Amino acid sequence: MLAQERLIARVREVCAADDRLDAALMYGSFTTDEGDAYSDVEFWLFFEPQWQVDSRAWCERVAPVLHLVRNEFGTDVVVFPGLVRGEFHFATTEDIPFVRGWPARNAATDRMIVLDRQARLRPALDSLPQRAVVPQSVGEIDALCGRFANWLLLAHHVASRGETLRAWDALGHAHRHLLWMARLVHDRTEHWLTPSRQAEAELPDDVVIELRQTTAPADPGAVREVLRVAWQRGRGYWTELARRHRIGLPEALFAEIDASV
Repeated sequence: MLAQERLIARVREVCAADDRLDAALMYGSFTTDEGDAYSDVEFWLFFEPQWQVDSRAWCERVAPVLHLVRNEFGTDVVVFPGLVRGEFHFATTEDIPFVRGWPARNAATDRMIVLDRQARLRPALDSLPQRAVVPQSVGEIDALCGRFANWLLLAHHVASRGETLRAWDALGHAHRHLLWMARLVHDRTEHWLTPSRQAEAELPDDVVIELRQTTAPADPGAVREVLRVAWQRGRGYWTELARRHRIGLPEALFAEIDASV
């Protein structure tokens, strides 16, 4: 049994024994049979609002806590022995309706529910699509391609100014959009919300090699070269998607980027 599976079993026990807790769900790779020795364990916990819950003390009931930090998204990230990461969202029952606004659940409801004492969580999860909605309309696809150009041009400008680290950061955003565009072109949209997930397994080998060529160390010369390669790849994807969906191409924009990057 994986360490993560033992932790999941223990979280279920702690949830069942905590009368303050009304509902709990698990998400992530262990709900979709993709979990392995490198995966996180991930949960939402919905307590009755009158309770003040000490997140560290709660997690220590699961296993010894090596470290706990609240990340920039408000999630308590716990490091358990063996360097297993746990993500715990400590919420209240008043937050359950907001579940209906999530983009997808990505797993069967029964696989996700850990606890649902008043049967309020299941309807919220059932209301969600199992998979994220993939862009299909002309407007959605055009916007996706446009956002790629936005990040690439930001990287181009700050690199020209000499801010190589900032350009490298912007290239990361451009690369994420390249992955989305590649997934649309090759009809491999299984992991849409996190397009880098399983990309090596789901995209053709030659595409993976091409996408690796659009990453670079934070070196001025390498960043400039990768900007050029990333634009070539993105321009090709954009052109193919425009052909398929009968979208007009911004030829004037293309011409200026061709001449500058």
